[in-house]
Amino acid sequence: MADLDAALAVLQNKARRAILERLVREPHYPLQLAKQIGISQQAVMKHLKILENSGFVVKVKAASNKGGPPKNIYTVKQAISIRIDLGPDLFQCEQRSLPPGGPLKLSNKLKGEVVPIAEVVSGRKRIGVGEGAHHLSKIANAIDAIDRERDALIALHQQIKQRISATVDSDFDSYEQRLVVHNILEAPGSKFDFKAFAKELQLGSDATDRLMDEVRTRMTRQLAERSGGFIAAPQSIELPWWAALGMDPPV
Repeated sequence: MADLDAALAVLQNKARRAILERLVREPHYPLQLAKQIGISQQAVMKHLKILENSGFVVKVKAASNKGGPPKNIYTVKQAISIRIDLGPDLFQCEQRSLPPGGPLKLSNKLKGEVVPIAEVVSGRKRIGVGEGAHHLSKIANAIDAIDRERDALIALHQQIKQRISATVDSDFDSYEQRLVVHNILEAPGSKFDFKAFAKELQLGSDATDRLMDEVRTRMTRQLAERSGGFIAAPQSIELPWWAALGMDPPV
């Protein structure tokens, strides 16, 4: 499977997206694709080679309808989902793999009215066009509902990040301090990789320790102000990162 950067590099080309759009419907010969897309067969072959090398498509030999020698026919191999969210105080770009397994196995990951659909079609190799259109319509409606909720969550996430950014700008003096905080906020439920951060900014160990002490002190002060109390401990004791953020400890 192509990694995210490779996948984006492949899919940025309009002709390659047009090729994939047709290959997901059924396998095609290069000449068929050239006629449908409106580009030369030579250009189609170049795009197919890129798609094949990146793992998006695979070619197989198929017998000719006219009785000639077998010819190469192409079909889609990968199943992925790429999500990009971009806006002020918002950037998320990730590649997700679709879960494996047949309808019955997938039903364990589903909920609502689509679960009976997975159960009904389980074990069947063929579905009529009318029945299939009915099932696909219900699934499309379910996806739309999930997407609307996700859009609202992403917008709420962005609104909160904007308000946090205002606090970060006023409470943290240096660019390095603000960068540490923003990196922590990108994945607040995960432990921040200080070593990787220091390597990225080419900071020495002493400079990194001072920077983290400054950030920890300011976060602790914010936590005390927010709780209306105070925090006291020997200076040798480091406040856990999750406590500095006012979060519950990780399980």
